[in-house]
Amino acid sequence: MASGRVILGTSGHIDHGKTAIVRALTGIDTDRLPQEKERGITIDLGFAHLDIGDLRVGIVDVPGHERFVRTMLAGASGIDMVMLVVAADDGVMPQTREHLAIVDLMGVSHGLVCLSKCDLVDEEWLDLVEQEVRELLRGSRLEGAPFVRTSARTGTGLEDLRRTIDEIARSIEEPPRDEPFRLSIDRSFVQEGVGTIVTGSVASGSVRVGDTLRLLCADRPVRVRGLQSHGEAVGLGTRGMRLALHLGDVHHSEIRRGDELATAGLMHPTRILSVRLRMLDDVPQSLRHRMQVRVHLGTRDAVARVRLLEGTRVEAGSGTLAQFFFEEAVCATPGQAFVMRSLSPARTLGGGRVLQTNPAPIRRRDRDAIAHLASLDSDDPCRRIESACWFFPSGASPDPIVRNGGVAPSEGLRAIADLRSRGVLVEVGDRLLHADRRSQIERRIARHVARAHESGRPGLETDALMAQMPDIDPPVLRRVVDSLVTRGDLFERGGRLSDRTHEESSAYDERLCAILTLLGKGGFAPPMPEELARALDLRIGEVRALLRLAVERGRIEHFGGALFLDRAHADELMRILREALGNGGGISVSDFRQLLGTSRKYAVPMLEALDKRGITRRVGDLRTAGPRLGEGEP
Repeated sequence: MASGRVILGTSGHIDHGKTAIVRALTGIDTDRLPQEKERGITIDLGFAHLDIGDLRVGIVDVPGHERFVRTMLAGASGIDMVMLVVAADDGVMPQTREHLAIVDLMGVSHGLVCLSKCDLVDEEWLDLVEQEVRELLRGSRLEGAPFVRTSARTGTGLEDLRRTIDEIARSIEEPPRDEPFRLSIDRSFVQEGVGTIVTGSVASGSVRVGDTLRLLCADRPVRVRGLQSHGEAVGLGTRGMRLALHLGDVHHSEIRRGDELATAGLMHPTRILSVRLRMLDDVPQSLRHRMQVRVHLGTRDAVARVRLLEGTRVEAGSGTLAQFFFEEAVCATPGQAFVMRSLSPARTLGGGRVLQTNPAPIRRRDRDAIAHLASLDSDDPCRRIESACWFFPSGASPDPIVRNGGVAPSEGLRAIADLRSRGVLVEVGDRLLHADRRSQIERRIARHVARAHESGRPGLETDALMAQMPDIDPPVLRRVVDSLVTRGDLFERGGRLSDRTHEESSAYDERLCAILTLLGKGGFAPPMPEELARALDLRIGEVRALLRLAVERGRIEHFGGALFLDRAHADELMRILREALGNGGGISVSDFRQLLGTSRKYAVPMLEALDKRGITRRVGDLRTAGPRLGEGEP
């Protein structure tokens, strides 16, 4: 940062001189507890600040003892850079390794190595220790970090240390200005004559005196009555500051380390998190499906059962997608780093990144959900926004989609515009819905309507559809139904939905009935297909298709060419022929025409069709009984 504020966190083994270096740099003793001064070790978090020109570096000094790793993790929350302190007379020790692993898992990539107590060893030994630390850093985020050799007792290297901190701090990229406010609370107490005070490192955004924030996990509003940074009153608290907030409307006993202060709507208490996790390379045990672990988020830690989504165990150096099921509610944001430790013995196992907050449980066989969850870990904002939207079955407005995608607001809105232009996201009222989700909703609607038809019902009431799809918000379901009706895939009459197949079948039957009615009225002089088409205002092709269907169903008889008789008149024709030809005689065309009461136009093609079927036989100008007349088949 060209100017402004950053947070530096110390890390390293117990008794390697972290607190002494901070005191030599700043003149501030971060050991404030009597027990710390008496025992000479840091037990709780300590705080100091270092001003370098227009830059203020807030310092969080953490304990190095293995019993206080939980406290160290709370202090590592919200830091921008780290100072790994290694005593020259000891070299790399167990908490050196664990602290480095934790810093790596937290995603801190800016930092330096401070070799302390250099006055106690010679140059040759110093070179060996430095080489040992460089080997340790290989493959970590701090590989290639600068080294500074110091002595808090003699003052050696302090100016080099100050200059190095300044250079690294000014190289850190400015955070986005449009982020919401968030602070993980590491202390809560009452100040006499003032009231409830909480402290923490500002993780994102800004806050002013008079603002109303949300206290989580209590999930209640609190008012900011005053702000201080390192003992000085300020009107604005921003990213990179150590901040003390005077809160109204809450007693300090209701607050504990690990609670969060945030802009309303940024976070919500949850018992489930979806994550991408990675095991440390040298961890001696594997992570098993449904194993209980301690998860560190911000300044909070909580016990959770881990549910692996891929496989049944994760070995050292491997990673996977998983969900944490917590015993108590926690708060997190997408993209937030976490550290995972075993319960007993307490050992750092690994860590990772939060992908979803307050998600639904994901089934291990749900490949679509797992694939979209993996995309939330992508560096591509469009992929993350697309998958974030997919996890809203009823769609959502842009703000929660961007928030759940873990993308900066301006970047998220650009991604949404791109996805909309490509049809990946579609508008449904005032919401955005993933195109695949909309297709799923449409298919489900179609299935429910089809089942209603299969059960013999003429359609499905819209109220019944809403009841059968309770997971989809009614306004969204209503709009999808409306679009299906507009497209002609569904039909709605009297609050009842029917599908295209049923409607076409019903309409087909209606048109066919109309044709049968006209044929019946025509008797033995029925209307031709062209006449039917004109009378019913139908296309001639549609009429011919309906006539073919009626023949297949046995509703009419085809007498060749364009001549069709309805069933009743076809049966009457057979009765008349049996009576006329049953005594072995014959009839002429004129006789046949008179018997039917029709014209030659119809009588001739009828007789020709009967001849072909063997019902009648032509002998000169007469028709006699054919071999099939007695079968009663036309």
